[in-house]
Parts: sequence; structure tokens; C-alpha cells
Amino acid sequence: MNIELSEEEMAALVLLKRSGVPALEAAQVACAAIQSGNGRTKRALRCIAAGAEELRKQERTVSFEKAVAFALEARRERRVRTVYDFRYFTRRFMKRCPGLARRKVRAISAQECARYIEMAFDTPRQRQKARLILSGVFGTAVKRGWCSENPVARVEAPRVVEKQVPILTPQEICDLKQAVKNYRNGSCAAAVGMMLYAGIRPHEVARLTWAQVDLRERAIYILPQHSKTGGARRVTIHKPLLKILRRYKESTYEKKICPPNWLHHWRELRHKAGWDSPARRWPQDALRHTFASYHLSHFRSYAELQLEIGHRDATLLRTRYVDQRPVVNAGDFWECRGQSAA
Repeated sequence: MNIELSEEEMAALVLLKRSGVPALEAAQVACAAIQSGNGRTKRALRCIAAGAEELRKQERTVSFEKAVAFALEARRERRVRTVYDFRYFTRRFMKRCPGLARRKVRAISAQECARYIEMAFDTPRQRQKARLILSGVFGTAVKRGWCSENPVARVEAPRVVEKQVPILTPQEICDLKQAVKNYRNGSCAAAVGMMLYAGIRPHEVARLTWAQVDLRERAIYILPQHSKTGGARRVTIHKPLLKILRRYKESTYEKKICPPNWLHHWRELRHKAGWDSPARRWPQDALRHTFASYHLSHFRSYAELQLEIGHRDATLLRTRYVDQRPVVNAGDFWECRGQSAA
């Protein structure tokens, strides 16, 4: 078959040969580009340029595991509890979701994120927090140019139905205080007293020193870096707590309120008071909820309780924290009547 080629066609063949790509393959690429450009050469060139840029973006990415490492580094100055939670949740993601650690973050879709959250965590509250932390990982990736969007933004947040936490009965309070009194010469009495009579969280108590306790002003000062929400607050020392702190106060201001290995001792105390057995589990934040219920019953002020407990508004207090039905003799609770002192 004899085909005469024009000078322009001959020049095109020479150009294709110089590219190092077989002429047929190069022609196929050219045809595809022309079709994408709707038959217009300039538009075809723009399609090629746009495709090349998108390919460069796709190649500029990292694995999920590496993105987690950078996200943790970016949060190294955050509160200890925040860093601990971030590390725990991301490790669980990679442990329970096979292949996730090596997946490129740019290739992970919103549908995959939703599936990972369901695979790694069981309860709505866990999944809600997991979604926030996963979003933090992708937020860091977006800032570094490793992906173009945060896919978690398109994952619907799990709905959490708030349930009231049961509070301790007067007898349970007495049993706990007796266990505290008999345990290691009362070394944990101040910490437990602060949780019960001031509503301070266990992890916040663990960071307190005696320098933050002012018995003259009858106040405990929670620093921003020590609180769960990052906000400072002033907590009132009421009569029963004042009695405990005067008895067990340390003269060294720098000394911590809690003894070393505090969380272990706190578990032991609950066990000695009859809790944490298979038949009788300790309700999470039971002392904080007991404080809130007795405080509202006696002082009758949501606004005051909100300041004491460190909430931005009273919504959570009304829906989950406060349960006044089991409250018995709130006045006795605050006056230490009918309860053995720690």
C-alpha cells in the first residue's frame, strides 16, 4: 500500500519518533487528547496540562500512618489527655482496619472513612470522638497538600442519646469514704474529696498541686493546661472538703495532690468500697455527677453549678448530669451530717 505523505505529516512522524514512544501509541494518545478537547487543539493541550497537574497532586501524598505521625507532632503542645486520646484512637483505627496504615490519604474516600469508624469503634459516643480525631488527621494532611479535601467532613456524625449517670447513695458515699480513710493512711483522701465535693475530674485532680489550693480563699484553681476543655476555672471549697483538706494538706506547695500511680490507687479504692466487680460496675464519672446532683438540689442554681463544673452552658447538666431523684438530705451532704468523715 503506497501512501504519499505531505511534508507536514512527515515532520509529525519524525516528531513522534524523537519522543521515544512507538508511533502508534503516540497517535492513540493524541487522538484521545483531541477527543477530550472536543476536536480543538488548544483545548486538548489544556486537558493534558490539567491531567498532568492532577497526576502530580495524586503522587504528592503520604500513607495514613505517616499522616498520623505528623498530626501527633503538630499536637505535641496540647494537654496530656488530648495527646493520649489522639494516639489511642489512631492506633485503634490502624489495628482494627486492615491495610489502613499503608493507604494513601489522598485515595481515602468519605465512604471508606465511615466504614473505618464503624469497624474500629462500637458505641455511638466512641464513634463520635473517633470521627473528630480522624478529621484532625485529614485536616493536617490538607494543610500539607497531601490531599485536596477532608473526606470526614462528608461523614455524618453519629447520633448520641444522652443518658443520666446514676449517682451514689448516702450508704455508698459512706462506704467509699471509709475505704479512703483506711487506705494508705488517707493518702488519697484529698483527691477523692475534691472529686466528690468539688466535681473535679480524676485526670484534673492528678495534675493538681497544693499550690493551686487556697484554704484561706476556700478555692481550688484549675489551670487551662490541666482542664479537659482547656478553660481555667475557680472551684469553691465547701465545708466538707475544707475539713478534709485541712487534715491532709501538705506543706510543700509543689507536691501533687495525688500519690504516684494515682489511677491504680483510684481503682483499688473503688474495689475496696465494693465496686468494679463483674456484678457491680463503677459508673463513669459517678462522683462528678453525685456532686452536680447534690449541688443543684441544695444551692438551686444552674448558673453557679455550670461555673463550678466548667461547662460552657447548662445543656449537658440538664440532659445527662443532674439526677435529683436519688438525692437524700442534700443539707446533710454539705454539712457532713450522717456520713463518716474521711
